[in-house]
Amino acid sequence: MASRLKSVLITGCSAGGIGGGLADAFHEAGYHVFATARTPSKISPSLAKAPNVTSLALDVLSPESIAAAVESVTRVTGGKLDVLVNNSGTLMVMPALDVSIEEGKRHFDTNYWAVLAMVQAFAPLLIKAKGYVVNNTSVSGLVPFGAFGSIYNSSKAAAILGSETWRLELAPLGVRTLTLVTAGVKSNVFSNVKPPIIPKTSYYYGIRDWIVEQLDGRMQKDGITAKEFGDKVVRQVEKGTTGKYWVGGGAAGARIAAWLLPDWMMDMLIVSMFPFGKMLQAQSKVKNN
Repeated sequence: MASRLKSVLITGCSAGGIGGGLADAFHEAGYHVFATARTPSKISPSLAKAPNVTSLALDVLSPESIAAAVESVTRVTGGKLDVLVNNSGTLMVMPALDVSIEEGKRHFDTNYWAVLAMVQAFAPLLIKAKGYVVNNTSVSGLVPFGAFGSIYNSSKAAAILGSETWRLELAPLGVRTLTLVTAGVKSNVFSNVKPPIIPKTSYYYGIRDWIVEQLDGRMQKDGITAKEFGDKVVRQVEKGTTGKYWVGGGAAGARIAAWLLPDWMMDMLIVSMFPFGKMLQAQSKVKNN
């Protein structure tokens, strides 16, 4: 028998992450939550055992895994899905001159192509439900925050523009789209990122320790909690909001800066936050002496 509750499927629900906060918020709002993760055992036990929660194994890079998730949701809901939240993503910090192109492509596979694959696969269920697509992107896709994050930033920029274009395409089919431009959220994302190994041949080798330190969580210092983030997102979904929604610690300031500041002022702001140019100059002087 199909569940009568509104349903939501959320990718990337490992404990301690944004996905877990989203799942908790939607569950409290009365949804049947399909909490997914590549390794379901990483989902919080309290969430996995809660009523009206279905834990699913889902690898967003596997067409077979996505198809299996569609079948599982269909069996429970009778072929409808009210909300699809594409939350899975990967973070990468590495100087662009040192990036492995193949590794960079894998990040785009997760942060962009997997999102589109999920939308395509669940489109029939969403259209039947007159549902909602929520795509979690990043403020870094619009403002180049974060030193040496060109792969992450550009993959999120692609996701933002893709999401906003899909919004226009899906609207005539009765499906709404919300693009989350996410700023500071306290989660375990940095602890799960493999520290970059800067090669000795890199122009940035002299500041390699500083580059690695960018993953120490300092960017989340003023962030909101994952549950607070989830509550904000649920409110927007319940209101029927579409388009870009800036959310998280520092989101308002970043939005104003992106809107008002000319490029040269934005450059000055980012350089003041990430003064690696001065650090490189200092290293060069040391070597020359």
